[in-house]
Amino acid sequence: MSAATSRQEPVDLVIFDCDGVLIDSEVISTRSTVEALATVGYEVSEADGFRRFVGRSWRSIRKEIEADLGKPLPVSFEEDVERQTLAQLATSLQAIDGIGDALSRLDPPCCVASSSSVEWIRLGLQKADILHHFEPHLFSASMVENGKPAPDIFLYAAMEMGATPPGVLVVEDSLPGVQAGVAAGMTVIGFTGGSHIIDKSVHGQMLRAAGAALIIDEMTALPDVIAG
Repeated sequence: MSAATSRQEPVDLVIFDCDGVLIDSEVISTRSTVEALATVGYEVSEADGFRRFVGRSWRSIRKEIEADLGKPLPVSFEEDVERQTLAQLATSLQAIDGIGDALSRLDPPCCVASSSSVEWIRLGLQKADILHHFEPHLFSASMVENGKPAPDIFLYAAMEMGATPPGVLVVEDSLPGVQAGVAAGMTVIGFTGGSHIIDKSVHGQMLRAAGAALIIDEMTALPDVIAG
């Protein structure tokens, strides 16, 4: 863990991304996406899938892929991917190590702001047995005009929670997520503990370069970081 930087404001709200931060689901969801894309003639490796898709909304991913293909994806493509992902999630999903303990030790209010659907967020958190820490404060990119790396979802979540950007701390594992938090004027903690992150040092450097104030690779460190 890197040393914390000083904050000008107290932490009034902690916004968590979901996949790769609360639940260790990025490997599952990216693999399902890559496999589904292959069925429509769009070949991409799992490694490229992590690089290109993690942290982004389906709306932006679909737009990019359709531009590459020169034709629209099937109307039901996202639903098909989510159905396949949910089937794997039911047997394979794990909570991020230490997240339950970390959440129980946090003082500021918390919420989730994710590129995933609310249904996916709720199911994932329920299976990880941490839903009670957040519900009903679950926010999806489908609720705003632009997904990450635009700041819309974080600004919307903060507004709904009655907080202003200087007092908000965001926990993110992806480059688009860090960029979104920085663009929202919030302090961002980069998290590198998900199983989809192979080289934690390199990934942490990338998140730092995007504006993350500090990097942690274990959720057990989060409460002390927030307490200062």
